[in-house]
Amino acid sequence: MRCWLVADNDEHRKRLGISPMSTIERYLMRDSTLTEAIQQALVELAGQMRMRRYSDKTIDSYIKVLGVFFRFFPNRSIASITNADVLTFNNEYIVANRLSASYQSQFINALKVFYERIADRSLVMEKLIRPQKGFSLPKVISQEEVALILNACSNLKHRAMLSILYGAGLRRGELLRLRIEDIDSKRMMIGVKNGKGGKDRMVPLSPVMLEMLRAYYRVYRPAHYLFEGQYGGPYAERSIELVLKKAVADAGIQKNINLHMLRHSYATHLMEAGTNLRFIQELLGHKSPKTTQIYTHVSSQALSKVVSPLDRLMLKR
Repeated sequence: MRCWLVADNDEHRKRLGISPMSTIERYLMRDSTLTEAIQQALVELAGQMRMRRYSDKTIDSYIKVLGVFFRFFPNRSIASITNADVLTFNNEYIVANRLSASYQSQFINALKVFYERIADRSLVMEKLIRPQKGFSLPKVISQEEVALILNACSNLKHRAMLSILYGAGLRRGELLRLRIEDIDSKRMMIGVKNGKGGKDRMVPLSPVMLEMLRAYYRVYRPAHYLFEGQYGGPYAERSIELVLKKAVADAGIQKNINLHMLRHSYATHLMEAGTNLRFIQELLGHKSPKTTQIYTHVSSQALSKVVSPLDRLMLKR
């Protein structure tokens, strides 16, 4: 046929001038078990969610959990799904596989968005069961441990990335979306664009951080994003996870530490230093102060001042 066939991947699309494959296209291309009607409905849902400015991660997670749900009922049409089917899926898939309450909540959220926006339904939304919310404290590390991790980074770029995650309390995605122009050295501020919920905010740029970034820039000269991958574009999420994992190991710390713990530690250390809760809320980009108040429960400095009633007893020595 006088034509060439090449693998459909981002590298070939870039060379041919074709826009990159979306996460939804990639997911549906790998999964041939979903009917054409369901695939079209999921693509339509992704488009509507994108128009409503849902984050890419939310869209991705909703489409995937809905794909799991519809594969659980392979011979059923979208409109025939009932509340009894939702209960069956919850008991026989989510509970049976010991999946988390957050996964169950995500599934209910995705189902509501799908049937309210896309499909005719026989579901009664008010009867969808949500799990009870648990209360778990954020995991934090000490300032001494943060220093050990950062000092263990011999690579200037790696050290700068981890330093900003901790020193500005950024989420991983917020860090990787930073562009060079987001660093305002005159006002000593960092512009965080399109954070959780699509919100922008400003966070302070510390003098130590600015000095570190200038040293990094002189060596690496990024073109667009502040931290770029080997072949341009934003630095990969998986790669920065490996950077932290190596730094923790090199520091000799025997703990399972993830990137978000740096953000939790930033907030907790600010709390322990006496920073106003309202300021911390703004710095973290929390919509509600209730979200920020969780850090009052993990401030070891405040808790350490509480005197145990045991210490007041006159015990024999």
